[in-house]
Amino acid sequence: MPFSDQAGDRKPDLVCLSHLRWDFVYQRPQHLMSRFARDRRVFFVEEPMPHDGPPRLEVSDRPEGVRVVVPRLPHGLDAQAAEAAQRELLPSLFAEQGIADYILWYYTPMALAFTAGLAPSAVVYDCMDELSLFRGAPPELLEREARLLESADLVFTGGQSLYEAKRDRHPDVHAFPSSIDAEHFGRARQLRGSEPADQAGIPRPRLGYFGVIDERLDLDILAGVADARPDWHLVILGPVVKIDPASLPRRANLHYPGMKKYEELPDYLAGWDVALMPFARNESTRFISPTKTPEYLAGGRPVVSTPIRDVVRPYGEMGLVEIAEDVPGFVAAAERALDMGRGAGEAREEWLRQVDGFLAGSSWHSTWQRMSELIESAVAARRRVA
Repeated sequence: MPFSDQAGDRKPDLVCLSHLRWDFVYQRPQHLMSRFARDRRVFFVEEPMPHDGPPRLEVSDRPEGVRVVVPRLPHGLDAQAAEAAQRELLPSLFAEQGIADYILWYYTPMALAFTAGLAPSAVVYDCMDELSLFRGAPPELLEREARLLESADLVFTGGQSLYEAKRDRHPDVHAFPSSIDAEHFGRARQLRGSEPADQAGIPRPRLGYFGVIDERLDLDILAGVADARPDWHLVILGPVVKIDPASLPRRANLHYPGMKKYEELPDYLAGWDVALMPFARNESTRFISPTKTPEYLAGGRPVVSTPIRDVVRPYGEMGLVEIAEDVPGFVAAAERALDMGRGAGEAREEWLRQVDGFLAGSSWHSTWQRMSELIESAVAARRRVA
């Protein structure tokens, strides 16, 4: 339904408070907010960025219909001063944009510091990661999350493991695991011929990964697989974040083409024989539910992953993804995946039928629809009480 600017049929605006930047890796926030922007105004408030002038808000539109809001704060402010500046800036955004009836959607509990005095029509906490376990997490994050759980009308989680961790802490928690734009990534099954220039010259077989390269990746597995099979070539796409680029293993058969646009990912995926999820087993990966799992599968690529809980359940248990714990296991699993990927017989066709059957019920559109229904109920309940 197209967004209507008539006051009589306008849905509450959605003000999203995010620790992720809109123009970074395209993932859960972008998928959901782009869909919400079809029938309401969406303001995506990012974390502040320093500049040389006085505090101000930079508001810019994106093609998806989302308005991205970046607080520009003077250099050198400590965390407390930065939060105070944002607390003063936010009312000007509401006044200038005519935001009166609105939903607050939190990705980061840290935003409570400058939003606590607002009066939303509903509060949503979309817990897509256990941020307190990430490298560099602020010490006050857990206390603020507890406060957010007290004030939220709805809590969504990015996976089953997170749901199990939060369900006893709030009366209305809903699991919304990683969804899929199957049509977008399904292009990888049909693409033939020309390849991206920076991948075309890499020999095959190719084993690929796309996503953020940070403390969640097991660099020892990458190096070990590259050393064990020098005839395989590993293509690792994505930005390097929170780790020293010098720590990345370097081999003749390890390739780092950098970050690619969401629109380009199927072009790269089409040229891989196997897709990889070599995640480390540490606190930062304890609750992750990788969006790339269904994306790889929609592209028709066999997948090998370390035993991340939300990958083992359900993908590993259903035989859709190979699971391996160490380098020898990863090599053996990749061998099986390569055989599956090269095959054109009944076994591969049956695997693809199972993949497509599973993915049919997990589109981003259906996730957005179910979330919208829950939000409308929450708004109506608040209004009844008022």
